[in-house]
Amino acid sequence: QVQFVESGGGLVQPGGSLRLSCAASGSIFRFYAMGWYRQAPGKQRELVAGITIGGRTNYLDSVKGRFTISRDNAKNTLTLQMNSLKPEDTAVYYCNKNPDATIPWGQGTQVTVSS
Repeated sequence: QVQFVESGGGLVQPGGSLRLSCAASGSIFRFYAMGWYRQAPGKQRELVAGITIGGRTNYLDSVKGRFTISRDNAKNTLTLQMNSLKPEDTAVYYCNKNPDATIPWGQGTQVTVSS
C-alpha cells in the first residue's frame, strides 16, 4: 500500500515562509496528478494547490501569488513553498492525488501562523 509522509510544518510569524515536503512510499507520483490539501479545526479539508503530471498548476484563490506547488517525479516528492503566510493559513497540510484523493491520508504536517 502507498503511504504519504508530510513534513516541513512548524510555527511561523505572519509574513514568514515554510517549505512543505511530501514523500510517498511507492514510485507513484509520475502516474498521478497531485495536490496539497489542508484542514483547519472545525472545517472541511480543502484543496490548496494542484499539479498535473506535466506540471500544470492551479491554486486556491486565497493562496495565489503566495504558494507554489512543484513536483519531482524522479525523486517521488511533492513540495509546497509557502510565502507571506497569514494566520488563516493555519491548518494541517496533507498531500494526495488530485482529483480523486483515494489513497489513505497521511498524518499531515501542522502549520501554525501566529505572532
